[in-house]
Amino acid sequence: MSLLNDRIKAITAPDQKMAAAALERLRNQARPAGSLGVMEPLSARLASIAGKMDVHLDSKVIVTCAADHGVVAEGVSRFPKEVTAQMVYNFVNGGAAISILARHVGAAVRVADIGVDHDFEPELPIFHKKVGKSTANFSRGPAMSREEAVASMEEGIAIVDELVAEGPLHLLGTGDMGIANTTASSAVIAAFSGLPISSLTGRGTGLDDEGLAHKIRVIEKGLAVNRPNPGDPIDVLAKVGGFEIGALGGLVIGAASHNIPVVCDGLISTAGALIACELAPAAKAYLFAGHRSREIGHKFMHQRLGIDPLLDLDFRLGEGTGAALAMSLLECATRVLADIKTFEEVGIVDANRN
Repeated sequence: MSLLNDRIKAITAPDQKMAAAALERLRNQARPAGSLGVMEPLSARLASIAGKMDVHLDSKVIVTCAADHGVVAEGVSRFPKEVTAQMVYNFVNGGAAISILARHVGAAVRVADIGVDHDFEPELPIFHKKVGKSTANFSRGPAMSREEAVASMEEGIAIVDELVAEGPLHLLGTGDMGIANTTASSAVIAAFSGLPISSLTGRGTGLDDEGLAHKIRVIEKGLAVNRPNPGDPIDVLAKVGGFEIGALGGLVIGAASHNIPVVCDGLISTAGALIACELAPAAKAYLFAGHRSREIGHKFMHQRLGIDPLLDLDFRLGEGTGAALAMSLLECATRVLADIKTFEEVGIVDANRN
């Protein structure tokens, strides 16, 4: 756990003096004060992270973490676990939804095998970070050991380190792939919040009413069997989480330790971000919520994290798709701050001061 602890300790607060200077510039721009809404504090946050007013997010990477879940044996998904490996190949070949949306916003997609129940070819251009071939069925016992939970998070940190070693990384996006991972993610927010499972659990890949009721019962059983400790995020991850959820949390901590903003995607990515921020509250300063998923538990994750999503497009796909679209907004926010002229710069009387 030394790598995880070291990176948590390495997270520093963004530059608050720069944030104040950015907000002052925004107030002085040649337009009505506050007229660009959430884009204004968004741009100030990015400036505080970068430590400068003119921020450029030229190098953008979305890391899609993949893993299988033993709880799939309980029939909580419409799809078999084999789809996880098939989708990894689809990502690599550039044919998935995230491939198309990321290409549109100028972001690279990198796939990570954290726990897929498949032997990928060593030469396949992915991050080979397998902690194990699928978690165990958490309705019958812990999803993984505590050591595996820590390892999954440290693999996420290692991925960020490798990306940084490759060259500049200005913005990181997180995405997921794993059949039955909405079941694990719903269990994670239930463990932290204590709210009824029925108010947190969605239809995932499209379950009917009977399938949804069964999924809720499986999660309820898993929580009763494992009794995850909400005061111990590693215990929650180990008892009812997933290998990719741990890695997604590691991505957030790794990015924060390198002073890199990170935009998380939907329910599963936010479950990872929640684990990360419960462990390392300082990481929240670097976290942006890309969108709000149609999965009903997602809003409760946002509420616990105290963050608002940038978009609400009725998505429920995952992969990093919502994060990709939000990247465009983050880039626009940097231009709002740096490029819009102030009243003084254009020689107009500042009506905001009257």
